[in-house]
Amino acid sequence: MIQISKNIQLAVDLLNNEEIIGFPTETVYGLAGNIFSEKAVNSIFDVKQRPKTNPLIVHIAKIEHLDKIANEIPENAIKLANTFWPGPMTLLLKKNDSIPDYITAGKDSVAVRIPNHTMALEILHAIDFPLAAPSANPFGMISPTTAKHVADFFPNKIKAVFDGGDCENGIESTIVGFDNENVIVYRLGAISIENIEKIVGTTTQFTNENHSPVAPGMMKKHYAPNTNFILTDKISIEIEKNNHLRIGILTFDKNYDSSAILHKEILSKSSNFSEASKKLYAAMHRLDQLDLDLIIAERFPDYDLGKSINDRLTRASEK
Repeated sequence: MIQISKNIQLAVDLLNNEEIIGFPTETVYGLAGNIFSEKAVNSIFDVKQRPKTNPLIVHIAKIEHLDKIANEIPENAIKLANTFWPGPMTLLLKKNDSIPDYITAGKDSVAVRIPNHTMALEILHAIDFPLAAPSANPFGMISPTTAKHVADFFPNKIKAVFDGGDCENGIESTIVGFDNENVIVYRLGAISIENIEKIVGTTTQFTNENHSPVAPGMMKKHYAPNTNFILTDKISIEIEKNNHLRIGILTFDKNYDSSAILHKEILSKSSNFSEASKKLYAAMHRLDQLDLDLIIAERFPDYDLGKSINDRLTRASEK
């Protein structure tokens, strides 16, 4: 049975023994293991049922470790790292020869970040290797933002999840890569395009790739509940159209009334994108546990973090 713990030494001991652990970050909980242990990394893929064509993010303790992971680091990458690390910014860079192909799905690029979470950093500083840590959920399902979410997903598959509280950002890191100094956004995330462009100017987006993704989080169907899930601009019409079903709704800041609605999740009554992103996955987990026929989500205003939230809702609703 999985143990929920706050014992840093236990985490270190398990990782040193090539085990994998549930690992808190400011974005979502990860399934973490030593990047140089093929046994540990294979365990991550097996436990998550993740395709091995989908690369993993490498987590490091401090920026001084970056040149051990990556080569040919563009000036714009340094600017973004200096601005957003520790934090939910992942850089996709040409990999150092020491990085195993099983981390990068055989590609010559590696995704790397420094998490902004006290427990995560304590663990990373206490070991002498970086960690691979994709989200700690079965592949394609709703990401976990509490230790309990991880324990519920994997009650018998991993030995321990380390409880660092609710995730502060609540959605995954933004992933950016580089074509010389041109910045390409491969995954929308907890740092908005607008905030990135304040640092590096105009960016390009390339965020969908099903077969051999360059970076994590590019699959069309992802972050999805088991319950049927639709995303709409016209939630009142969808509620009326489906009023014969047991419905749950997920909205940004508006309240809707109908006898068909059995449960409501309003993510931010004050219309705050950061609050909504923090609460998003927990709300989706609650809705998915209610034996509903249908979850109807309302599309967010498509700017700032609303764009990242819409990305998650769109992938969750993909058939």
